Amino acid sequence: MSTHDPSGPQPEGGGQPSFDKQSPQPGGGTPEGRPSDPNPSPAPPPTGGPSDAPPGGPGAYGGTYGGPTHGQNPYGQPPPGYGPAGHGAPGAGPVPGMPPIGSWPRRIVARLIDYVLIQAVGVIVVAPFANLGDRSGSAGAFWLGCAIYLLYEALMLSRDGQTLGKKAMHIRVAMLIDGNKPTQAAAWTRAAVYILPAVLCCAALWWIIDGLFGVFDKPYRQCIHDKAAKTVVVTTD
Repeated sequence: MSTHDPSGPQPEGGGQPSFDKQSPQPGGGTPEGRPSDPNPSPAPPPTGGPSDAPPGGPGAYGGTYGGPTHGQNPYGQPPPGYGPAGHGAPGAGPVPGMPPIGSWPRRIVARLIDYVLIQAVGVIVVAPFANLGDRSGSAGAFWLGCAIYLLYEALMLSRDGQTLGKKAMHIRVAMLIDGNKPTQAAAWTRAAVYILPAVLCCAALWWIIDGLFGVFDKPYRQCIHDKAAKTVVVTTD
């Protein structure tokens, strides 16, 4: 007959197994001292949003121009108004993703179309009240036409970046930084810088100076009114 008491203390290394959790052993082994899996699964790649990107990452124009990253870059990935669903095919401008810059013949003809339309409206409005053969009558028609032109251009550009003349010539005004339509502030600034100096002091001389400035500007062909509003004229076809 055995005299072993099962309720008594168990000898070390024998007896019933312990189910207590043991702390990991140094060196990455298992609790039993066995080596860890020699082919561990790779850790999943870290995920994160745009804020995880390092400084100096892609900015406006897909990282080539170095502009801000706010709101993504419609030139790098076509915004509303570019690409198959909108106007133009991005990628042929001076910066990757930007549509081609509007040519001078198109821009000049677009201006002429708009000017003739607005001056015709000014003449029609002034004619019943003044003799257009007099200097005062023709000056009144010019001033009224310029005032209408200022309103017309600012409102049309803030709507979709195009006046009637620009629609006819397949060009549009876009914000230089991201290709979107001009903001309200940019549209009014652009129209005011184009019109007011001509009305206040320089007449057509201002438009010649303004246009020549754009001829020599590289690579965006920005006139003074474009520089002031931070806009650029691009094609839509």
